[in-house]
Amino acid sequence: MSVSLHKTWRPKAGWGIAVAWLTLCVVWSSTWLAIKIGLRDLPPISFVAIRFLIAIFVLVAVSIGRTHLLPRRRDDYIILALTGVLMFGINYTLLFWAELHVSSGLAAVLQATIPIFGMVFAHWMLPDEPLRLPRLAGAIIALGGVSVICGRLLGFNGSLAFWGGVAVVFGAASAAFANVLVKARSMQLAPAMLAAWQMSFGTAPLLLVGLARDGNPVRFHWTFSSLFCLLYLAVIGSALTFLLLYWLLPRLTVAQLQSISLITPPGAVVLGWLLGGETFPITFLLGAGLVLVGVWMIFRKAPVSDPLIQEG
Repeated sequence: MSVSLHKTWRPKAGWGIAVAWLTLCVVWSSTWLAIKIGLRDLPPISFVAIRFLIAIFVLVAVSIGRTHLLPRRRDDYIILALTGVLMFGINYTLLFWAELHVSSGLAAVLQATIPIFGMVFAHWMLPDEPLRLPRLAGAIIALGGVSVICGRLLGFNGSLAFWGGVAVVFGAASAAFANVLVKARSMQLAPAMLAAWQMSFGTAPLLLVGLARDGNPVRFHWTFSSLFCLLYLAVIGSALTFLLLYWLLPRLTVAQLQSISLITPPGAVVLGWLLGGETFPITFLLGAGLVLVGVWMIFRKAPVSDPLIQEG
């Protein structure tokens, strides 16, 4: 899940804010393991497509009668189609495929490179967001961590694990470019419908490819765990968290929202270790630490205009 913030708000008191913030941290940390478990029974392309198809219905259902459902300009459809394919077609397809070969925790860490690529793209596409030295240093440190992880994957789990790591990073770059492109466009569309339209354009080709490659979804190996993971990712991990995030926008500072992106990867690693039986050599943890330090440096010096948040 991605978001562009354009203002700074001060938080209001209330348990609801703390519960919503904690829910986002926990759910986005857990989605990576849910993907891993669901992939035991479901093919990745169809898994992605069905997940977001369900999420689209939920987002549209909660938006009817509350906001404008259609983009206001015809050219917006082109931007929505392009960013939808990049964000939900390419990014998530590569991510789900990669989790066949890498751990859920490492996938979460590698996906945390989205702000790094977003910073570079913003430098070229958004005149008011030039690349600053502290952020550049953070990017170099984080990319060094990615190199450590991917290099270790090649020697530890073979070529498929290496390409899985590369796929997550490439998908993160696609998502970052989509985020910056949406911000540059400044579309007048409610956040829930923005996501719904992007999901629609990104999911449509995946449904066709999934039918051709995987066959009739009715004949998939549906188990209780796979069905639970699908519904959890679609309803809780996509629709609900998106709505919670935008409910929090006027109630928390940018720094407090940014902290979610720093908590999610370690949370995913811990859940993968506790519940998924995943193990991590020390070099993996070193690489993950470098990635998080680099992302923290970018966030620490980032202007209040655009933190990029992405869930699994």
